Amino acid sequence: MTGSPTRRASLEVLRAEAADELAVLVQERLLGGEDPWAFMEELPSVDELVVFLLRADEIVESGGVRPDEARNFDVLRRIALDYPELTSIVWGLLGDGPKYRRWDLLTDDARSS
Repeated sequence: MTGSPTRRASLEVLRAEAADELAVLVQERLLGGEDPWAFMEELPSVDELVVFLLRADEIVESGGVRPDEARNFDVLRRIALDYPELTSIVWGLLGDGPKYRRWDLLTDDARSS
């Protein structure tokens, strides 16, 4: 990582933004005729989405270069340090625990390629 990125906003603001994003995703899928019982488990939680958005900000700041495994660990570790309330989410995303959502499996596939 090229230094410590500046904190984007308070966690409350980030959670509100993430909740809005999730609401839009749910609305789009409902309008597309999908059954909420079929897709709600696939969606990330608000805090998981916050971590993904913060990670995406870091990718943009580094010129759009996707991080390798070591840099990804560094970026997620920095998020956990900057936002201690997200620590358990960060470690859960880094861990090898059981995956039950489709996007969990997709992130594992991206990590291994």
